[in-house]
Amino acid sequence: HVQLVESGGGTVEPGDSLKLTCKASGFTFRSHYMYWLRQAPGKQLEGIAGVTTFGRPTDVADSVKGRFIISRDNDENTVYLQMNRLQPEDTGVYYCANVPPTSLAVGLGARGQGTQVTVSS
Repeated sequence: HVQLVESGGGTVEPGDSLKLTCKASGFTFRSHYMYWLRQAPGKQLEGIAGVTTFGRPTDVADSVKGRFIISRDNDENTVYLQMNRLQPEDTGVYYCANVPPTSLAVGLGARGQGTQVTVSS
């Protein structure tokens, strides 16, 4: 069965960096675009960034452009999110998914259980 396991979250101060990792299994990873999403407290789930099968970033949210970098390793079935210059508004639970947010919203695809990122001074 499909499994997506996120790790790397934590509590950091504004301006710090974190790197999130999502390990995938149970599907043909290299054939899927992959996505990172986040849910901030009291807000809806939002797409942060996607990555094509060849590793090109796509659908990067304006709020993270120039700060977050999505990448993947098809040999390791892993997708990463390097988060730099973190700000308090980046706080939330971060999820990876094997379909875009719009498909998740109608019950397609899979996402992991998430990893908490808290940015606070």
